Amino acid sequence: MARFTDKVAVITGAAQGIGQAIALRLAQDGAHVGLLDIQDVTETNNLCRGANAATLEITVDVSKKQSIATAVNHIVNRWDRIDILVNNAGIFDDTPLLSINENLWDKVVDVNYKSMFLFAQLVVPTMVAQGWGRIINIASMAAKVAYTNEVAYCSSKSAVLGLTRALGVELGSQGITVNAICPGPIETEMLKNTYQSLANQNNMTLAEWQVEILKTIPVGRYGRPADIAGLVAFLASDDAAFINAQAINIDGGMVFY
Repeated sequence: MARFTDKVAVITGAAQGIGQAIALRLAQDGAHVGLLDIQDVTETNNLCRGANAATLEITVDVSKKQSIATAVNHIVNRWDRIDILVNNAGIFDDTPLLSINENLWDKVVDVNYKSMFLFAQLVVPTMVAQGWGRIINIASMAAKVAYTNEVAYCSSKSAVLGLTRALGVELGSQGITVNAICPGPIETEMLKNTYQSLANQNNMTLAEWQVEILKTIPVGRYGRPADIAGLVAFLASDDAAFINAQAINIDGGMVFY
């Protein structure tokens, strides 16, 4: 029997990159998958159906509580449960402190951090009723180390770790574990766009910037979305039942705490 047979997994930011890889891995492991994104998730849906998974595509704005509530209700109405919540949706920003305005700050915080609180608040009652649940928050190595011109991004990702610890402590006795994953450089379109911006700021080409970053990764390669998906599958399984309120690095050895 597949690891997650008859379990329901909800993945935000499922249209591409890390979210798509997570959705596919959980689908391959037998889960029904709710694919949530503000973008079109047709490609991810086709991949998951190719793995013989039951799927549900939902357009959602993770910064809006009503949009999240509608999505959660849709999933529960379809499958009567939610076992695994992967809060993966996120955006990057590299605006300097003196240039960032309040609206942009709020947007980054709403998508990267507040959305995880809102999803947990709306999904946890179902998990409590089941007596079992897994919440996995995708943070970043930027939650543990700071970078120039990333005040909103680093702050929002650090807040995710505080939320993870607080939820893990509050919910652990009810059969629900909450953990965060802190990816390093993962080969996605988002990383490419981020590195292009940083390369421009440093008067370098994208290829030159990528080579410089590669020198700082002890394992000698960039991460792949499948690397993150494998860790998600482990944390969502019964094998990880005693892992709770943790922030786990998956960065090839770049951060040590």
